[in-house]
Formats: sequence, C-alpha cells, structure tokens
Amino acid sequence: MEFAEVVRRRRMVRNYDPDRPVPPGVVDRLLDHAIRAPSAGFTQGWGFLVLEESADRERFWAAATPGGGGRERWLAGMRRAPLIVVPHANESAYLRRYAESDKGWTDQSTDRWPVPYWYVDTGFASLLMLLTAVDEGLGACFFGIPPQRLAAYREAFGVPAEFRPIGAVTIGYPAPDHRSPSLRRGRRGVDDVVRRGRWS
Repeated sequence: MEFAEVVRRRRMVRNYDPDRPVPPGVVDRLLDHAIRAPSAGFTQGWGFLVLEESADRERFWAAATPGGGGRERWLAGMRRAPLIVVPHANESAYLRRYAESDKGWTDQSTDRWPVPYWYVDTGFASLLMLLTAVDEGLGACFFGIPPQRLAAYREAFGVPAEFRPIGAVTIGYPAPDHRSPSLRRGRRGVDDVVRRGRWS
C-alpha cells in the first residue's frame, strides 16, 4: 500500500473479528516498526507489553478499565481484539542517557527538558504501530489507561516502576464498526492549523 493511502486510511478501529488472530509475522513487523521510531539521543527508552493470550487480555481489561472489566458499551468491540500492545516510556533511561559524556547533563535534572520526550518518543513508536496495522490490512485503536487503574495494571503485569504506560493499542482484523460521534466535529483543514512565516 502506498504511504499516502496508509495515512489516509488510518482511523481508530473499535470493533474486531475475535476469530482471526494476528499472524505472528505481522506481530513481529508491528514491533519492529515501532522500535524504528526516532528518540532523543537515540535513547530508545521504551518498553512494550504484548498480550496475545486470551487470559492475559482478560487480565488487562479487568485491571486497566474503569469498571474493572471493560464492560462499558464503548469497550464492547475493543474487548474482541486478539492483540493488545501496551507501550511504556522510561524517563530514567533518558536522564541516564543525557548524563553520558557526549551529552554531559550529569545532574540528571528534568528541568533541562522543555518537553518530556520520553512520552513523545513512545508516542512516535505507537503511531508507527498504528500505521503498520493499516498497511497489514488490520485495524487498531490507541486509548488511555485511567490514572486510577494504573496501580492495578502494574500489579497485574509486574510492570517495573520506571516504566509508565502511555496508553494501550488494540489490534486485529476490523469488524463492522460504528463511527465515533467525535468525527462529527470534522477534520480541521491545513489553513486552520498552519501559520507560515510567523504566528500573527
């Protein structure tokens, strides 16, 4: 598929065919593309939890959703996804990397960072998974884990303290889906969001 078509066809898919698992080779490509994302100082301070087994996915929904099971209406189709990937950012990896001799920020202070690039970079990696899913004929959806469920999620999967999930990605073959009501807002045009030369 041409890249322009991949970008044009990318959308958040919220319903999946539960009887069609994602082939192992495709899972490998999703992850291989994710780790090719850019990262500040080539830190690559991310980690991905891959949940393919039914019991692992059920444990995720029980731990990471507000009702403790993902039974909410908007999650009904998401729960059918045969694959969940949880991308994590590791702030301390960036602080250590920038304390190395070629960077020299030995104080490891977050005050030096105008933006928390550990989250930005892990977001880049997540977007590459979303685009790869489209290229492979799959659907995917990025969504957040509520703050009040983070402790339960960490405990359920033994996630080390230095890794923070930035969200989760469901992946699978799309099933008939309802359009998100949010789409009624319409996509803002280039002229609505771009300033050339100066802001005002």
